[in-house]
Amino acid sequence: MIVRGLAALLLSGLLIQPAHARDYRYSDAHLHYVDFFQETEGMPALLKAMDEAGVEHSMISGVAVAKKWHEDEPKRPRYYAGDDAAAYWYSATDVYVAAALQSLSAEQRQRFHPFLTGFNPVDKNAASHIERMLDLHPGLWQGIGEVFTRHDDLTALTSGDTPRANNEAMTRVYHLAAERDLPVLIHSNITSKRERNPLYLEEIEEPLRNHPHTRFIWAHAGTSMEIHRHQTQLDFLLPTLTRLLEDYPNLYVDLSWSVLEPYLLDEHKQPRKAWVALVQRFPERFMLGSDVVGRFGSVGEQMHGFTPFLDALPEAVARKVARDNFLAVLPKARQ
Repeated sequence: MIVRGLAALLLSGLLIQPAHARDYRYSDAHLHYVDFFQETEGMPALLKAMDEAGVEHSMISGVAVAKKWHEDEPKRPRYYAGDDAAAYWYSATDVYVAAALQSLSAEQRQRFHPFLTGFNPVDKNAASHIERMLDLHPGLWQGIGEVFTRHDDLTALTSGDTPRANNEAMTRVYHLAAERDLPVLIHSNITSKRERNPLYLEEIEEPLRNHPHTRFIWAHAGTSMEIHRHQTQLDFLLPTLTRLLEDYPNLYVDLSWSVLEPYLLDEHKQPRKAWVALVQRFPERFMLGSDVVGRFGSVGEQMHGFTPFLDALPEAVARKVARDNFLAVLPKARQ
């Protein structure tokens, strides 16, 4: 009887488990084909990582700056924050992305959604440069970004003026984006590493208010890992984000890896109820991204890290967040 009971228990477990398991398909809404030195593992490695992770579609962009290996530095840095040498705006990054996509079969290209990023966001010529790139590769580009504005120490390290999401150069870019039906993925930190208030909120809110016909994807919901290192959590982030989503239907949120902890999941890897409720309230406004840069082995780890949070959502909402919302924000001609 005991053996029979154990067998029945095991059988019931096998029958029940698949009923609760969800097999997600993903769209990666934030991926960089190259790193801060404009180097990459290449398309075969990226396609392999996507297939293994269940990523059907991916935003793909370059990196808008290149990190300098300065004459005074004895060792080549591994990241932009590796030493005090500057970074500089680098337009050829888009050429690398375009060439990589053109090397693929037509079927493979359908999985990628390239965004233009190689321009200086404090140069009022930027919109003209973007327009030339759009005309140079008709039908290729499906968005603009990731645009680096307030971005941790990268802001101070990058040569030239401090970029802001609400400067005049970017205003011209937003008008062009609306004309060409292109979403804009923008990195604009909501605050600094030290200030426990939304210091830079107006820099992102002003464009949202002034450009209602431009679709904005806010990278990392305005946060970053560097901010987390100094502040752990921003208490004002959730109420501020809630208000922005209420007020601006043109705002979408990229929940890439730096938002996962400590916001979406707590210290026990359990979903935070308040964030689950927010995503349920705005089920079409959130998307996931790996934010990998030139190396693709961690794509699966980054995307699957969201599974506990997705599982806490109604299944239909979870599938929108995992895959469909990013595709829906692309130009209408691509949907």
